[in-house]
This record gives sequence, C-alpha cells and structure tokens, in this order.
Amino acid sequence: MDNRPIGVFDSGLGGLTVLKEIMKFVPTESMVYFGDCGRVPYGTKSRETVIKYTLQDIRFLMNQDIKMIVIACNTASAYSYETAKNSFGIPVIEVIQPGALAAVKATRNKKIGVIGTTGTINTGVYEKAISRIDNTVEIYSKACPLFVQLAEEGWWDNDIAVRIAEEYLTPLKKEGVDTLVLGCTHYPLLQKAISKVMGEGVTLVNSGQEVAKTVKKLIEEKDIARDSKIRPVYRYYTSDSVEKFEQFGSAFLGREINSAEKVDIEKY
Repeated sequence: MDNRPIGVFDSGLGGLTVLKEIMKFVPTESMVYFGDCGRVPYGTKSRETVIKYTLQDIRFLMNQDIKMIVIACNTASAYSYETAKNSFGIPVIEVIQPGALAAVKATRNKKIGVIGTTGTINTGVYEKAISRIDNTVEIYSKACPLFVQLAEEGWWDNDIAVRIAEEYLTPLKKEGVDTLVLGCTHYPLLQKAISKVMGEGVTLVNSGQEVAKTVKKLIEEKDIARDSKIRPVYRYYTSDSVEKFEQFGSAFLGREINSAEKVDIEKY
C-alpha cells in the first residue's frame, strides 16, 4: 500500500484528458496535476528546451511527494522520457507506446495516420514505436500545430476548427488511413471536428485510455495501491492564469476545478 498521489503533467490543459481516464481506471487514487500553461506549446520548442521544462515540471511534482509520474504530453514523452525515467527513482509512464499499441490493434487495412505537434512528428517516435510492433504497417504522419491553440482557447468544434482540420487532414484521408493516432493530449478535445473531416470509417486513437490501463497495471504489479477506505484528493497547479485553467480545465476534465494554484515553475 502507498497512499502518496500520482503526479501528472502536461504543457497545458491537454493532459487533463489523460487524467480523466486515469481517474476512471483507478478511482481510489489521489492525483496531483500540473499544467505548464505559461509555456505552452512544447511542440514548437527545441529538444533541449523541452527536456529542461520536463525536468522542472517533474521536480515540482516530486516536491508534492508523489509515487509515480505520468508524462501526459507527447512532445515531452518523445524528447524526455529516457532522461526522466533514469533521474527520479520512481516509476515514469509516457503516452507514446500505449497509443502505438492501440493503433496497431485497431487498424484493419494496416494504414495508420499519426498527427501531433511539430516536435513530436519530427522525432518520428510514433513511426518507430508502431514499426517495432508491426513492421508491415504503412504510417502517414502530419504535424498539426494549430490544434493545440484551438484546444487551449476552447475552439473545439466550430467552423474554424473544422476548416483547419480539413487543411491538415485531407492528405491523410486521401492516403486511405483507417486509423488515426491523436498524438497530442490536446487533440481529443477536437475529436468531433477531426471526425467530421476523416469520416466515420476512421478509428481515432486517444492514448489516454491506454495510459490509464498502464497506470492501473503498474499499481497492481508493484502493490502500491492507495487505501481504498480513504477518499482520494485531487490537486491542480498551473504556471499561468488560475482563472483560465479552472474555466477550461473543468471542461477538459468533465468535472469542476475550483481550487487550482499558480506555481512559479522557473524556481525548479
């Protein structure tokens, strides 16, 4: 038994889509979430900057006495996972491998599309992960950087979101992909707009659910579950506006956030 909370972080609000799934799969666990909204997006930053930000984010969470780290950001996972895994002495879970595995299981015609930030797509990390699982799959990738800003602004399913989705996704649709990996944790908020463009025949893979399964499995394997008789506690932190975080974060999470706190992340 281990009553310490699970630490989850993202470049902004998008990681709340992962947190929401973790809450469903391990409802008795306490959580600490940090959204680095003051420095979003990570996907346009250099590898060195993303690693620096990731280590700062984790050092802050370590001060909250956490038992596990979930990197709920594809760019941070792509650039920083190995460094984080070897630096903090507690389990670290990333979002890419679970998403890749889910995509391979979902595809019927072995044509998979991957969308993400510029940083994530440039690393080729999804192509590598998918090919390790099944090297006969054809993979088509596309950077969709504006999706993060749309998600953070709450423009999830309006005409602008659909038009931008058409611009980004039409090439993937023409390739005939039957599965599309939402390779950024912000993108599930745009799922309706993306589905309108891709059509009902394309399966959208949200890695959040797969990450939550991984968290649950790790807790069971290491026997570090929280005492189920104690009510879980959820704490939220941001590096930018608390008001904006609470407003949009509540919509991302699907439950009210009313006690977020601002953090000077540069201290870490």
